[in-house]
Amino acid sequence: MTDVEEKMFDVFIIGGGINGCGVARDAAGRGLSVGLAEKDDLGSKTSSGSTKLIHGGLRYLEHYEFNLVKKALIEREVLWGIAPHLIYPLRFVLPHHNGLRSAALLRLGLFIYDHLGGRKDLPKTRKVAFRSDEVGEPLRSDFKVGFEYSDCWVDDARLVISNARDAADRGAQIFVGHEVVTAQRKHDFWVIKTRDADLNTREFSARVLINAAGPWVSKMTESVISEAVDRKIRLIRGSHIVVPKMYDHDRCYILQNSDGRIVFAIPYEDDFTLIGTTDEEHRESLDQIEIDKSETAYLCRSVSDYFKKSVQPEDVVWSYSAVRPLFDDGSSDAQSVTRDYQVISEGTGNQPPLISILGGKITTYRTLAEDVMDKLTDFFDPLPPSWTGSRPLPGGSFDHLDFEGELGRLREDYPFLSKRYARRLMRMYGNLGSKILKDAKRYDDLGEFFGGNLYESEVRYLIENEWARSAEDILWRRTKEGLRLSKSETEKVNRFLKNV
Repeated sequence: MTDVEEKMFDVFIIGGGINGCGVARDAAGRGLSVGLAEKDDLGSKTSSGSTKLIHGGLRYLEHYEFNLVKKALIEREVLWGIAPHLIYPLRFVLPHHNGLRSAALLRLGLFIYDHLGGRKDLPKTRKVAFRSDEVGEPLRSDFKVGFEYSDCWVDDARLVISNARDAADRGAQIFVGHEVVTAQRKHDFWVIKTRDADLNTREFSARVLINAAGPWVSKMTESVISEAVDRKIRLIRGSHIVVPKMYDHDRCYILQNSDGRIVFAIPYEDDFTLIGTTDEEHRESLDQIEIDKSETAYLCRSVSDYFKKSVQPEDVVWSYSAVRPLFDDGSSDAQSVTRDYQVISEGTGNQPPLISILGGKITTYRTLAEDVMDKLTDFFDPLPPSWTGSRPLPGGSFDHLDFEGELGRLREDYPFLSKRYARRLMRMYGNLGSKILKDAKRYDDLGEFFGGNLYESEVRYLIENEWARSAEDILWRRTKEGLRLSKSETEKVNRFLKNV
């Protein structure tokens, strides 16, 4: 069955990761008609498999990527300002390891890091003596000194959803579960055919096509988008493990390894520690992206070299992996491949343009979208100026320095909420939490209880407003409550979804 759409979009985007949704938001906010097709769930691949940091990338300074680091550091506080519910400051402890980078080199790198991106509200770097500071308590006694600096945390999957929600609120049409099977130029526009899980097909037309398919960007140019120039990228797998909470304070650790890589240990979801990432060439199928035993062992060994409490593979309660679609700059090893992006435009004369996005990191998604819009000025002139850096994402319309005040106001409006549950709602939904709570006076008013911190009212909100379709969408991307629910409780969510 084929459903032919009569509407002509200005822009049609393939891929519902952070780049695709970021472009959709920017374009819709400038008055363009936008369609976006994602074959699975929004942000379900690379964009929900990051280390969940908004950062400049301290280690990229060693590869002399000063422009990338500067751009990312500037974005760090811009994004914190527009999404203060999803993004918040973290302090990172960098122990000095005898035999690796010298203390003087670490101090110089952090000095550059503090000053390169115009840091405003984030605290500056300080030196730490571990014997007299609580951050030294979990570390082995042979680590004496280190440094503490600032970066930011982000709920990566929710950042994707938030951009998609804002794009839709501004008129974009988001087609989740729609795989693009062909895209062909026809006169001065594109004809795009999609197929859903039930094998129903739809046709759309658009003046501009944007390939934001992430790791699948090459597949799109090879077999889906007709007459496209083949774009080669380098597929690098990053894997993470989650273990029970390793220490009690709120700081993170950035750990140097003898192979030149670094590994993070980050407080995660109150009761856990997130450890990652690896950098491995991914040569397997993109349908099989998962951590292997050697990656698990590497991450366990890396943190065990630093902490008094060792981590073993059997301690892992969850793991996730994602493939980063990096621009192939010819680097000999995976960790040296540039994390910067390229935006490439094709199309001459009367040909409808194709714009392909190669590489990138979650921190620079918004500037990437602005660069895409710069490419579109040749086809939609004039366009309104850039705007996404000053308008909050849904739920983020409060001062980024007043999260605790906003949390207090939520608890005043809903006094039955525990502080932990209220904080969770604020961190996920910001000041949209009232759309879930509505006129509730007690927990029983939130409907069926599924376990952990999950109630029916939230599940219905995710289905109706955030394109959630499965228990995995809800438990592992939008809420992370999968870490707390048992198998029987997860099955309860599945039964509920079948009857909605």
